[in-house]
Amino acid sequence: MKEFGLLKMFLIVKIFFMIGCSGNNHSEKSIPCIDVRKNYPEKEIILTDIADVSYLHMNTEDDNYLYRGGINYISKNTIIIAGGVSGNILFFSKDGNPKSFFNHYGAGPEEYMMAGQFLTIIYDENADDVFVHAWGGFLVYSSTGVYKRKLTLPPGTQVSSIVDYDDQSLLLHDSKNRYKNPYIQNSDKESLSVSPSNDSSYFFISKADGKALEYIKFPRNEIDFTEPKYNGLITTIHETRRVIKCVGGVLLCNIDSDTVFFYGKDKSIIPIMCKTPLVSDLDPKVVLNNFRETDRYQFIEIKILKTESTNVFDYMKYYIRDKQTGEIFRQKIILPEYQGKEFFRFFSDRYSNENEYYLELDLIELKEAYKENRLSGKLKELVATLNELEDNNVFMSVKFK
Repeated sequence: MKEFGLLKMFLIVKIFFMIGCSGNNHSEKSIPCIDVRKNYPEKEIILTDIADVSYLHMNTEDDNYLYRGGINYISKNTIIIAGGVSGNILFFSKDGNPKSFFNHYGAGPEEYMMAGQFLTIIYDENADDVFVHAWGGFLVYSSTGVYKRKLTLPPGTQVSSIVDYDDQSLLLHDSKNRYKNPYIQNSDKESLSVSPSNDSSYFFISKADGKALEYIKFPRNEIDFTEPKYNGLITTIHETRRVIKCVGGVLLCNIDSDTVFFYGKDKSIIPIMCKTPLVSDLDPKVVLNNFRETDRYQFIEIKILKTESTNVFDYMKYYIRDKQTGEIFRQKIILPEYQGKEFFRFFSDRYSNENEYYLELDLIELKEAYKENRLSGKLKELVATLNELEDNNVFMSVKFK
């Protein structure tokens, strides 16, 4: 922990300004911090007061564009959905109209073996490169399905988070860096292949061939996030280190150091949010799991990790920090057009692109709310035209003001 403290002191002395993730400058002089021991008050926020909200339903009149599942990736002009067991990868415009689709689902050398919402997809619109996660790397296609090449990742890489960084590179977090195999047969630490003193699990890979280009290094705070179970087996390793694209760079949620860092295009690494107490001092462990920032607000997701003694599943708590006042509240976000519905986690990685977010609204719940006259405005008009047995869910687009 001394190493991390020295890092923060070094940054405070050396860095006088930074490029903010939401257009504002962040000052290193006073890093905001959330104390997970506190019982913060709840605050009701009307979503339409802080964001422009619209609704979207994917046009599925063409049977080729029918799907089951949610959004896999959002780029500047395109929404991509991998459709359930079919293996289709579907491309829609931001107004919900079909653009193209392809299917290379299978076990061949130019095919991907996973389908549906868990398929990792990155889309570079400028190059029309669709990166689809496959065994050992990424397969690259055009948006019409023409095979281009394969990216071979460094041996043993396990991608837990990835973003399209620039024209030449992708930035990812490699969960293998901590332990080579999370499902080993004993709990002896010597067999866990403990990482070196520097956490270099964040690194850039080439879009041309997948080679590692550059590593972002943090001082390592050795914390055991494994979960030993009844017979000594280690069944879980909590890997929640997020890479989140934002305006001007990326956010890195580094749970070892209880800190969110902004990594700028100029390669500056700036701590912008921290959590106390230290994760190493908590039982059960509580980590700063996810983070989003707008001009006015910071959205914070805290994850309480399950333990062997309680056998309670991981669960989340959601907070909002008002950057103008410094106050922290528990989230209670409501929408006038959807009475009786509260919104919490609407900043999921796969459903966002910088300051644009999409939230999936369950159509069955919407139809029930429609019958109970709890919908109004454009949402009510859209739901009235849909059939919960034949149509897909509705997406709500959120663009912060």
